[in-house]
Amino acid sequence: MQRKITYYVDKIKPGQKISGFLKEKGYSEQNLVNLKKNLKSIEVNDTYVYQNYVLQQGDILNVYIRETESSRQIIPVELPIDIVYEDEDLLVVNKPAGMPIHPSRNNPDNSLGNALAWYYKQKQQAFVFRCINRLDRDTSGLTIVAKHMVSGAILAQMVAAKSRDGLQAQGIHREYLAIVEGNVEPAEGVIDAPIARKESRCLERVVDYEKGDRAITHYQKLKTWKNARSNKKMSLVALQLETGRTHQIRVHMAYLGHPLIGDFLYNPAYAANQLDRLAHAEENDSCMGKKAATDLLIHRQALHAHKISFPHPMTGKPMEFSVSMPTDMKNLMKI
Repeated sequence: MQRKITYYVDKIKPGQKISGFLKEKGYSEQNLVNLKKNLKSIEVNDTYVYQNYVLQQGDILNVYIRETESSRQIIPVELPIDIVYEDEDLLVVNKPAGMPIHPSRNNPDNSLGNALAWYYKQKQQAFVFRCINRLDRDTSGLTIVAKHMVSGAILAQMVAAKSRDGLQAQGIHREYLAIVEGNVEPAEGVIDAPIARKESRCLERVVDYEKGDRAITHYQKLKTWKNARSNKKMSLVALQLETGRTHQIRVHMAYLGHPLIGDFLYNPAYAANQLDRLAHAEENDSCMGKKAATDLLIHRQALHAHKISFPHPMTGKPMEFSVSMPTDMKNLMKI
């Protein structure tokens, strides 16, 4: 991956060096270390210089990013992938349910990382996988992937700012759609309940006011209906997160008494099918075995990251993307 980034220096602090200028632009310390390894990575007015060069007003600063090696642990695999947007610095991908973000021991070749490794291999481009906002395997929707180290560092800082400053942060904002059990009342509100790992459980989380980390979720009910197949009330809820705890939406909605439809960890109506799901994991890797697939309304938690907005990491331009709910969630809304 090669990228040339140009800065026109119109305002500069007296005596400011290139290193300080780039830090103000969002470059990380590791970015600067990596640039130092290449003697021809920084150019001012058509002359290669070091990072201790003192900038002057009117200078034209070029930064050359050269990444020649791809992520070594990620196997390129041809998989369907829905790229909503792509430029020199980032991608926005609509991830399907059932696809993990990163490969793992149990999922070495069916992740978003595998799919993008194949995508760039076909383009004959080196690619280091840097997913910025992660989604659970069975959560569908929008996620951002940085294409080089600098955009990755700046986007990561946006994520950190969101965790620190909440919805007021000038960073990455996501809106989710979830379908939950029952008629949600009050119709909108804020859930401020700390979340911790459940004792003796590796994956499961729980609201814990003694040991938990603060977690804040904003929700608004959009619609309530009675599902034709189950004859039970369901609600479509829009949610925004101030914090990014593991399983935050799933834990908070269950805490309210409205667990997500299809949630094997936090919805008691589906928890009994978890053993069947695990027993058939190899037979049907997307979710569950044949018996459960015919009995259940949906084969995963009904959660979709449908909207994302953020300032572009290199230009600052406001970016906003949205995608509609996938078919399995739309089917739940049939009355």
